[in-house]
Amino acid sequence: MRLNHLHLHVASVDEAAAFYTGHFGFRPHVRQDDGTLFLRDAGGLDLALAAGPPDNFPPWAHFGFRLEGADAVRGLYARLQAADVTIRHPLAEEPDFVWFRCADPDGHLIEVYWEP
Repeated sequence: MRLNHLHLHVASVDEAAAFYTGHFGFRPHVRQDDGTLFLRDAGGLDLALAAGPPDNFPPWAHFGFRLEGADAVRGLYARLQAADVTIRHPLAEEPDFVWFRCADPDGHLIEVYWEP
């Protein structure tokens, strides 16, 4: 068993979809009649984006993407910086953990990391 679905409320479905397809490898999967757009990544995670008021998560709440290596984390960090994505915690490197946190266009906190 594994987590396979995350649903977020966003100000603009199209802007959020562009962010997740452009930076995190999601692809459009299906759009429901109510306008909710489901994106899917290569691992089968469905990300539902629905127009609505922002989610009221506590400031510590986040979700994460584990990448295949430290260089992949460094590379994504550089690409996000170049794209002026909001970085909430700069790249940190330890021998067995490389990570950073950014925010999507609606302020959802995302951790990107590698660990062996």
